Amino acid sequence: MLEVEGLTAGYGSVTVLRDVTLSCPTGKVIALLGPNGAGKTTLLRTLTGLLRPSAGTVTMEGQDVTGWKTTQLARAGLCHIPEGRGVFPSMTVRENLRLFGPRGRDKSNESVERATLAFPALGKRLKQTTGSLSGGEQQMLALARAYISNPRLVLVDEASMGLAPLVTESVFRFLAQLAAEGTTLLMVEQYVAKALELADTVYLLNQGQIVFSRPAKGLTSEEIYASYLGVEA
Repeated sequence: MLEVEGLTAGYGSVTVLRDVTLSCPTGKVIALLGPNGAGKTTLLRTLTGLLRPSAGTVTMEGQDVTGWKTTQLARAGLCHIPEGRGVFPSMTVRENLRLFGPRGRDKSNESVERATLAFPALGKRLKQTTGSLSGGEQQMLALARAYISNPRLVLVDEASMGLAPLVTESVFRFLAQLAAEGTTLLMVEQYVAKALELADTVYLLNQGQIVFSRPAKGLTSEEIYASYLGVEA
């Protein structure tokens, strides 16, 4: 689904990512872990077309999409759930959902129905402005985009950040449901234990470089945290 080869990117004269290479097989869940400041969000922003790489290539389903605009990538089946949720706070829940889905009145209504089926709590908030929702409800709304737009590849940045444990459980159940339906997931996550439960493969990013990639099965949180510090578990 996604192949990244030798990707280098950053902001202005500051290089954040250095020669990053990773692979996301179709229908698999890839966890991208690493300490704060490692470059995880920068990598997702580059893959989404918000940043242009200075070197390397990005291939999606065999097609070179390096340097494509965000709108082009979205039409090709990529969905990005950014850190901080990325919803429109002054608009109602219903208006946000209609924006996330396909155009047309009938299709917009279908999007609302699909979203409330995935997250019933949103069905009680359709007329409410998004900015007045709780953090968990806003995250549910953001994640609903990955359900109603029918993407083939979803990039999720820190879906559980700042959420209560019960809401976090709901978020991971939703991500597991997406994976079960065949959606390819590349997820950045601070909740390492939960990420390991869901992922097929783990990539560890530190100081802008991939430190290792391993199957998630058998990996422990202790091994991951030890790698953050550059010591043996």
